[in-house]
Amino acid sequence: MYPKNTWYVACTPDEIATKPLGRQICGEKIVFYRARENQVAAVEDFCPHRGAPLSLGYVEDGNLVCGYHGLVMGCDGKTVSMPGQRVRGFPCNKTFAAVERYGFIWVWPGDQAQADPALIPHLEWAVSDEWAYGGGLFHIGCDYRLMIDNLMDLTHETYVHASSIGQKEIDEAPPVTTVTGDEVVTARHMENIMAPPFWRMALRGNGLADDVPVDRWQICRFTPPSHVLIEVGVAHAGKGGYHAEAQHKASSIVVDFITPESDTSIWYFWGMARNFAAHDQTLTDNIREGQGKIFSEDLEMLERQQQNLLAHPERNLLKLNIDAGGVQSRKVLERIIAQERAPQPQLIATSANPA
Repeated sequence: MYPKNTWYVACTPDEIATKPLGRQICGEKIVFYRARENQVAAVEDFCPHRGAPLSLGYVEDGNLVCGYHGLVMGCDGKTVSMPGQRVRGFPCNKTFAAVERYGFIWVWPGDQAQADPALIPHLEWAVSDEWAYGGGLFHIGCDYRLMIDNLMDLTHETYVHASSIGQKEIDEAPPVTTVTGDEVVTARHMENIMAPPFWRMALRGNGLADDVPVDRWQICRFTPPSHVLIEVGVAHAGKGGYHAEAQHKASSIVVDFITPESDTSIWYFWGMARNFAAHDQTLTDNIREGQGKIFSEDLEMLERQQQNLLAHPERNLLKLNIDAGGVQSRKVLERIIAQERAPQPQLIATSANPA
């Protein structure tokens, strides 16, 4: 139950720097590697000889060499050669469009004829020197929609992340959800509160006092297929909140790229982009470490939630006002998936028969 005619983050460049990488994306087993001229290539992770995973091989002269019997596979999915064999009749492998952009490798797992790189979302924070980014990757055993639910309803921070970003004021500030086309936005604003530990650290990193009241905001933005970018931050109270000038606030974008592996597992690319003290690598490292600990706190909850749902498929879950962001995001996904699966109209040839 996931869209396939779309771009997903498949991996990061460092993951294919020295050897091929095998990764399942939306049920497709794919091997990613560097072909000629350092271009990213992605083909089916299956050797046509004996079915061995090509990702256990190596790259030579821009081609993928199977680590089992030496079959050489081109990035076009055609077998180039094999020791002692004629390969003209070997079947071709599936190939997948792959693009390196914004510090990620993107893949299109569906209809390759529709794979337009222009559809990759623009990420200003990834190309501007005024922004810094640090992130990581988790493999989580849950439906990708559960992670979207988690990120579009941040009231869980009060309980799951009580020691870092959680605070009771999150529960007390009602969220507002809006839908515009395929985009779902859930926003929450909190005024005249004390910053939690993570945000006190961020304030100090921007040279601001951390022991005074602040205004805090969380603006969760879902776009298909499964991207959630969250504008977060704090500003010294009375300076304009979200709209405060830069010298009064510490603000960031929480980056969440959720890539389905299967119906019950995901690759979760997480990170934080910030536009203050962008050249402070120590601050970037500290924020990344803190954010990694925060996100790791979600893992057990999501995996145990998935196990409960699999064990009790007949149970109906409640939909409360705090769930609006996740509910609306699922409606967008349901519509896109239904459009993908709709039968294509067939053209029927007719001949004119003049009277």
